[in-house]
Amino acid sequence: MKSTYLIDYTIHLADDALILGHRNSEWCGHGPVLEQDIAITNIALDLIGQARNFYQYAAQLLNESSSSSVSSGGGKGKTRAASEDTLAYLRDSHEFRNCLLAEQSNGDWAKTILRQFIFSAYQYLLYQELQGSNDAQLAAIAEKSLKEVTYHLRWSSEWLIRLGDGTEESHERMLKAIDELWQYSGELFEAASYEQSAAKEALGVDPSSLRSKWEQKVKEIFGEARLPYPQNIFQQTGGKEGNHTTNLTNILSELQFMQRTYPDSAW
Repeated sequence: MKSTYLIDYTIHLADDALILGHRNSEWCGHGPVLEQDIAITNIALDLIGQARNFYQYAAQLLNESSSSSVSSGGGKGKTRAASEDTLAYLRDSHEFRNCLLAEQSNGDWAKTILRQFIFSAYQYLLYQELQGSNDAQLAAIAEKSLKEVTYHLRWSSEWLIRLGDGTEESHERMLKAIDELWQYSGELFEAASYEQSAAKEALGVDPSSLRSKWEQKVKEIFGEARLPYPQNIFQQTGGKEGNHTTNLTNILSELQFMQRTYPDSAW
């Protein structure tokens, strides 16, 4: 039987990637210039690809455990084997374990860039450490994903500097983005119970161990962008335990519409 905490940890990693990937996909066809429209869409595809890998592994673990069934959404008593699709499309918002940051609205380009930078700086460090996991599958996914996240971090860093150290308007928009998003950054480093258990068994990473390097990187880029590093900002948490903002409900109403409305449909 597979440990519940390993399943929860893997689903948490998948949920983070899926929800942020979906948010980025909303820019498709709406980017400020064609090249960057394609760039943010490719980042969305990278994240959704990471989510698929984690969901596939989580489904394998679920099917090997005693919790081998997931509600099919087709009526009381009906169940099905877990799969990447059931995990993405047939869970309600309180069952998702993504950080609150990932579900925040796109806002303008500055807000999207800051959200991506904050998360990519964290995810880069996370995957670096996760490559050393005692779980071979998690280590392999992290190794593959790190190549993508390296680009995400470089791309978002360059844009953050470009906007922060750009025009008066772009600088003000970055300051507004910090005001709106910084309150969700601290949750990245607050370990949920399943993260603690996974780290204790050297299967996962204790996110609190990443904070100092993350702060160093963020301060470096903020400095180049002429942006102040926020201090003593109250932090919103709860996403890792299933307590989300209405943003996630709105995302899922769109993301899950086809599967919920036409169960088991095939193309």
